[in-house]
Amino acid sequence: MTKSIKSAIVIGATGLVGRELLKQLNQIESCEKITAVVRHEDPKLKSLKKVQQFVLEDFLLLNDQDVNGYSHAFSCLGSTQKKAGSQQNFYNIDYEINAHFADLLEATSTHYVLVSAMGANVQSKIFYNKVKGELEQHIQSLNLEYASILRPSLLMGERQEQRTLEDLTQKLYQKFSHLVPDTFKYKPVTASQVAHTMVDAAQTQTEKFEIYDNLRIQNSK
Repeated sequence: MTKSIKSAIVIGATGLVGRELLKQLNQIESCEKITAVVRHEDPKLKSLKKVQQFVLEDFLLLNDQDVNGYSHAFSCLGSTQKKAGSQQNFYNIDYEINAHFADLLEATSTHYVLVSAMGANVQSKIFYNKVKGELEQHIQSLNLEYASILRPSLLMGERQEQRTLEDLTQKLYQKFSHLVPDTFKYKPVTASQVAHTMVDAAQTQTEKFEIYDNLRIQNSK
């Protein structure tokens, strides 16, 4: 059974995908309330009329009451080991906070949508991919009304923070993108495509749990 987005709560709202998601949610007529959980108030979000900011320094302090009553919950929260400063800090952000957010939604009627990563694999020897895989495994173990997991490849777009390797990869891709076929499963996707897929999944998914791979995200306009 599909359902329209009437209200939404978003973590990772100030990141590349999060900002685009808020813009798209703000344009949905049926969506009356959008809460962006942020560590610090962001002046740029004030232009989005339906968005209200919930300032919370530590997202692990989110409780049942904070997330109660939303038709949909979106997690765009993610970091890198370099930005986080250590593997433990990265794990605390990418696993602990996302898992805590999802735990609060268990046994509710809220549809949960998560941005994971293309290489997510609990058996991976790459720490980043392993953590993403562990998070996906945890999400699947919960009693959620609906859960959608997106696995994008490299994300294209202008980030608030600098990510040297990703910025370089973007520039190289932009130069040679005409040589990359549309069917190439590793083809980078835009933040807009990811956000659009999140919104589409939220409104049309009928299965209790579904994974949206990079090729599927590529086809999202």
